[in-house]
Amino acid sequence: MKISELSRLTNVSTRAIRHYEEKGLLTAERLENDYRDFNESAVERIRSIQLYLKLGFTADEIRSLFQCEVASPDDYEYCEEMHEIYEEKLRKVKGQIDSMLQLKRLLERQVALTLASKTENLRASV
Repeated sequence: MKISELSRLTNVSTRAIRHYEEKGLLTAERLENDYRDFNESAVERIRSIQLYLKLGFTADEIRSLFQCEVASPDDYEYCEEMHEIYEEKLRKVKGQIDSMLQLKRLLERQVALTLASKTENLRASV
């Protein structure tokens, strides 16, 4: 199928599809006229790419996941490499959450301090 049809079926832009191809996440044969020709499995592949992107994976991480025998995120057949990649991503997300919670506490403290200062200044001016 042509890239335009793949784009229509997946609701993903042709630009993004080309990007996936450049990153080695998707392959297409080239016709004599140099048009890309994708097979039917490209639809499911793009859906998997989209899900992994939503999960916060980079193109390199997705490529590593696709090197496992089982590339579909909904097919839970055990794959050591896939498990390790998921574990590492989970560790990173937990670290980001911890950092964001620390930032939240710091901002809440600053808001409280500025509010107290504002209240103090108002009392002093009365």
